[in-house]
Amino acid sequence: MLSYALLSGITLGGMYALVAMGLTLQYGVSRIMNLAYGELMIVASFIAFVFMTALGINPILGLLIIIPLSFALNWGIYRFLLTPLVARAKNRGMLEVDSILATFGLLFIVQGVLLVWFGGNYYSYDFLNDAVDVFGAAIAANRLVALGFAVVIGLGFYLILTRTRIGTALRAVAVDPTSARLVAIDVNFAACFAFALGGAVAAVGGVLVSMFLTFSTSMGVVFTMKALIVVIMGGVGNLLGALIAGLILGIAESLVATYIDPGLTIAVTYVIFLLVLLIKPSGLFGRTA
Repeated sequence: MLSYALLSGITLGGMYALVAMGLTLQYGVSRIMNLAYGELMIVASFIAFVFMTALGINPILGLLIIIPLSFALNWGIYRFLLTPLVARAKNRGMLEVDSILATFGLLFIVQGVLLVWFGGNYYSYDFLNDAVDVFGAAIAANRLVALGFAVVIGLGFYLILTRTRIGTALRAVAVDPTSARLVAIDVNFAACFAFALGGAVAAVGGVLVSMFLTFSTSMGVVFTMKALIVVIMGGVGNLLGALIAGLILGIAESLVATYIDPGLTIAVTYVIFLLVLLIKPSGLFGRTA
């Protein structure tokens, strides 16, 4: 039972870490605190559901369609909804406040549309539910596939940011957009690209999560909350911190659900979060201001 709890926790933690990476990129480069992040993730879950149940397209192949669609959608959101806020903001603090209000409204729009189309029921679909024996524990194959894809995509995401010119440009904008302009980096394009790329990562998380968890139109807020907790716990802007924090939360939630009570998983998340903030307010890998 312990091995099953640990494997389930690692899978769930990997999903948290992957989703948090996208939010880290959006906030770190664009300075947009996207409160509709989880809702857009759930949109991808429902698209995967429709592909699987209505069109017979499995979620892995569906990613080939969902990723560019999500990238384009988030690009449009930034260009048409958030660019005017960026233009009028006198400083980053004002932009953060305005973006919170704008994306808070977007949250309800997306959630309302999903409620009209799908209602308030919980959804799931059958994909690779066969049990696989791993270290003596029987775990569903879809969880292992989801974990594998999360690792591959997360690693690819990391390599893009650290080993490519566009990744270097994004990190430069995150550190100091004014200095980035001095070396001919298009800050506006970088911010838009980072927001769209972060949204695409969220979509990947939504598809992978839909493979082994039930979901509903109101679950986006939960994933936004978890992503924010992981980002802050790991240290804002730190990808390694997001990975470690995600794994800690995933394993802790799985152990509590297995050995104590599934209803206490949210409580243990907040307890760990508060303990980390009390001991190291800047996060596990964050830099003290």
